Amino acid sequence: MNRLVLLVVASLAAASAVPLQPDSSTAVPVAIVRSAADGPNPDGTYNWSYETENGIKAEEHGELKAVARSADNEEGRQAIAAQGAYSYTAPDGTLFEVKYVADENGFQPQGAHLPVAPAIPEAIQRSLEWIATHPHKEQEDQQ
Repeated sequence: MNRLVLLVVASLAAASAVPLQPDSSTAVPVAIVRSAADGPNPDGTYNWSYETENGIKAEEHGELKAVARSADNEEGRQAIAAQGAYSYTAPDGTLFEVKYVADENGFQPQGAHLPVAPAIPEAIQRSLEWIATHPHKEQEDQQ
């Protein structure tokens, strides 16, 4: 039993010694062929973009946006709303393109390769609508 424990500990120690990043002696630097940035500006707007020699492209622009008042946000604060896109080519030659919005609703990416949730069946949708319009008695008492 002690040998098994020793073997497991030795294996874990050896695995943790393996570097997580590529060996810097074999890594090839990639040049940035285009880069632009503007901001942050006094009004909260900004833009940036870049392109590398291996075909990676990215761009984003953002601005301050008023966030609707809610129970958590009584003051009606502002938040950054960003829109952008990036693309790169995988080692197998597949081009991946992603467009996104990032705002008070979170990061919302769109891309042909990203999974899409199936549509909610009609009967379930009707049930959800009925539940929303007919709150349970306990819920009414709490409001």
